[in-house]
Amino acid sequence: MATWSKPSLIAAVIFLLVSLLSSASVANGGRSGGRRLVRSYDEPCKEMRLYLHDILYDYSNSTSNSTSAAATKPTALSAAVSNPGFFFGRMVVFNDPVTEGRALPPSLEETVVRAQGLYLYDGKVVFDAWFAFTVVFNSTAHQGTLNLMGADPNTEMRDISVVGGTGDFFMSRGVATLRTDAFEGFTYFRLQMDIKLYECYV
Repeated sequence: MATWSKPSLIAAVIFLLVSLLSSASVANGGRSGGRRLVRSYDEPCKEMRLYLHDILYDYSNSTSNSTSAAATKPTALSAAVSNPGFFFGRMVVFNDPVTEGRALPPSLEETVVRAQGLYLYDGKVVFDAWFAFTVVFNSTAHQGTLNLMGADPNTEMRDISVVGGTGDFFMSRGVATLRTDAFEGFTYFRLQMDIKLYECYV
């Protein structure tokens, strides 16, 4: 049976420790020390206000300026109820610019923050919807995504859930309070989103 000298044993232990630390660093995306969970249900660990701009294509407006399109037609049930204008069953897919201020960006295709996802109308006798989308950040300030989903009832203020994220928002959770800040018929609306995160990894 082979025997180890004391210097050889120490060298082997050091090599093993270095290998384990290197593996842990790779598993954490190359960040030394990994991430630390910050959780508080009384005060958010991060908050921001953003504005989502949705421009629905309706055959009369410009295709280059449109940021969303209906993926389905209103259902037969929608046409049968008292007010078919509620669009029950209609689904809209969007790739909307998101800004820190209310103004539309000069270029709708080159904003550093975008919201990509869908909403569908699920109210038979009220103008309600349901959202599921990802806010994509690609700027010097933030890199990563936040995933939001939930009911969007026809009320002044409503909350949807922040169910996760990536990059700078890795595994974040919280609440986004929505408010319709402006609208023009059925072709344009601007949503104010007050996002509060209560679980953050830093």
